[in-house]
Amino acid sequence: MAGKLFLCATPIGNLSDMTFRCIETLKNADLIAAEDTRNTIKLLNHFEIKTPMTSYHEYNKIDKGHYLVSLMMEGKNIALVSDAGTPGISDPGEELVRFCREAGIEVTSIPGPAACITALTMSGLSTRRFCFEGFLPTDKKERSLVLERLKTETRTTVFYEAPHRLLKTLELMASYISGRRIVFCKELTKRYENALMMTAKEAMVYYEENPPKGEFVLVVEGILQEQLDEEVRQSWENISIEEHMDIYLAKGMNKKEAMKAVAADRGVPKREIYQHFIS
Repeated sequence: MAGKLFLCATPIGNLSDMTFRCIETLKNADLIAAEDTRNTIKLLNHFEIKTPMTSYHEYNKIDKGHYLVSLMMEGKNIALVSDAGTPGISDPGEELVRFCREAGIEVTSIPGPAACITALTMSGLSTRRFCFEGFLPTDKKERSLVLERLKTETRTTVFYEAPHRLLKTLELMASYISGRRIVFCKELTKRYENALMMTAKEAMVYYEENPPKGEFVLVVEGILQEQLDEEVRQSWENISIEEHMDIYLAKGMNKKEAMKAVAADRGVPKREIYQHFIS
């Protein structure tokens, strides 16, 4: 009978956030796969957990992932932990979960701390609809695509960022979403936990005077739908009605359909567009 993979959420700062279920799972597992064994050994020692460990990280996730799957196929139960928080969120754990699903191995998650949810809930921004982007891509083209989408994103968006990249990220964000509110969370669950709400430009000034330290979670306000609609309307006003009509006619619409679409885009009655062409 095959074993099982347990995704064990560990504290993101405060050791008191460790759940009883997670402690028991780590104690009862045959093996703990840890993103950084040097960090995890401190946690295991604190809770007197003697289960053997092996490394599983970004640089060995493929070969080691297949090896761990082979152990589970033999009946071993493996607990996966990241450096902090919930495995599978912005770390190589997602690869191991995929391998397990493909091999028919059961996967279960032991719920607990997650920096993205902790920051979101304390941000004061809308939590009804949100999305998680993790770290911005290092590839310039991919990064630009993410930020371009952010300009029209109506949901609250959560990012992770390292202190040495924060000012560069703020400079980029300021050119895309200059007026939107961002909540900057750091040291979550720790003694000096901090959350500041600023725009990207305000934050650039602040963090130039107060060099950033520690890992950051950025919770970015979504654009209001009404504001987005207004921006779209204004963009259409930068071209003539004739040019606007040509866009829809080129898509195969007849003149009546095109007039209706142009009127909707510009937020005016259809008769106003009609009058434009007969006057």
